[in-house]
Amino acid sequence: MARNLWVIGVSDRNIDTAAVEDFGSEWEKFDQSGVSEAELRRQFDRYFAVFPWESLPPQARGFDLGCGSGRWANFAAARIHELICIDPSERALAVARRNLRERSNVAFHCASVDAMPLGEESMDFGYSLGVLHHVPDTAAGICSCVRLLKKGAPFLVYLYYRFDNRSRWFRLLWTVSDVARRGISRLPGFAKRRVCDVIAMFVYWPLARFARLLEKAGVNVSSVPLSQYRAMSFYTMRTDSLDRFGTRLEQRFTRAQIKQMMTQAGLTDIQFSDDEPYWCAVGFKT
Repeated sequence: MARNLWVIGVSDRNIDTAAVEDFGSEWEKFDQSGVSEAELRRQFDRYFAVFPWESLPPQARGFDLGCGSGRWANFAAARIHELICIDPSERALAVARRNLRERSNVAFHCASVDAMPLGEESMDFGYSLGVLHHVPDTAAGICSCVRLLKKGAPFLVYLYYRFDNRSRWFRLLWTVSDVARRGISRLPGFAKRRVCDVIAMFVYWPLARFARLLEKAGVNVSSVPLSQYRAMSFYTMRTDSLDRFGTRLEQRFTRAQIKQMMTQAGLTDIQFSDDEPYWCAVGFKT
């Protein structure tokens, strides 16, 4: 896979400073205080559907790379001995610290994926959800995570899919939306947030609610764009609209490409979730 190099002041670092700034701003605006615990729990369970909690040791220590607001860390920390939250944005970490203040078993580090302050083969598990497609070299990012794992430890990753399980018209629709993303993501912060709110109101919400009505009528809605939001709050739609259209660096991968990157990083017994969001996969370090 070709590698993209971004000049950011430090030679060959696997980080995009514009993306870090974008997400720091996003989590300050959407700190997840407007989402119910039940809704967040449902999303967490979907991401972790293939994660082998039962295989972890009793005093498991693991890491959350790109913790953002700490929304997934809150549930993961409740199930293990210690969780280390890592994010390259100090602004995001400030939100995570506030949201996780009652979790005494959580530590925080501000670091990029290529500079995580953890020892090699020191972690019992790790996960990175919706993060590594926003770094210049996703394959190298996966390798950096796997190096931290003990032998046999699981690593869960969620990466944007290339619609490889979708129809041609669905892929064409994404191509059009990506042209819009490239322009919107370069707007000044305030304007970008307003435009993304408009998209949430006039694209996300109508399509999601339409899918919800169809589902109640007994129709299979899996082919309806944005149908995954049919049971989600408008707050989540606003968050994800900004997440999707407000970020300049976005990469997408097929299931086969993700499996190849995971295998090359030293993971085996790779298992994919067959449900949305696509693609979530877990593998074990050899």
